[in-house]
Amino acid sequence: MTRLGIVIGSTRPGRRAEVVARWVHAAGQRHAAVVAGDATLEVIDLADHDLPLLDEPIPAIRGDYRHAHTRKWAATVGAFDGFVFVTPEYNHSFPAVLKNAIDFLYAEWNDKAAGFVSYGGLGGVRAVEHLRTTLAEVKVATVRAQVSLSKYTDVALFTDPGNWSPAPAQEAALHTLLDEVLAWSRALKTLRAPG
Repeated sequence: MTRLGIVIGSTRPGRRAEVVARWVHAAGQRHAAVVAGDATLEVIDLADHDLPLLDEPIPAIRGDYRHAHTRKWAATVGAFDGFVFVTPEYNHSFPAVLKNAIDFLYAEWNDKAAGFVSYGGLGGVRAVEHLRTTLAEVKVATVRAQVSLSKYTDVALFTDPGNWSPAPAQEAALHTLLDEVLAWSRALKTLRAPG
């Protein structure tokens, strides 16, 4: 079974990321691999992890985590085969809380796959552009398919998130993204298998 984590990449009050992540989870339950029992999707909310600004004295690449919050975060990330990052765009990039969460760890991210569901004025595409390069440094393979939600096409997400309903094309795009993340996650799992 392939486990995918849906990372809510914002902790900001009034965030839309939680609404989007819940949609990703609900729509993902209709994906063929999930229906068949070959994959699971679970939400990982950074707000539940209460990570301070990076406070580990030793670089993450060494894996010598000194703090309980880091070890808890490492166990969470380490349990998944791949990820779907839900991120807004803040000032042409992704939120600092997400960068901080990535920076805490190294090996737990290695040889896993990720896809992106982004939102913002231009669909959050610039945030994803930066997120891809950050994840590459911790050896996460990112897929091409992406879901971008714009304030021009998904107006209710930004004005009345409780009543937002994505277009059917968005679910189709999400399923394509999940196809790619699952395929890459399965392939990369062989690199993590004890040999």
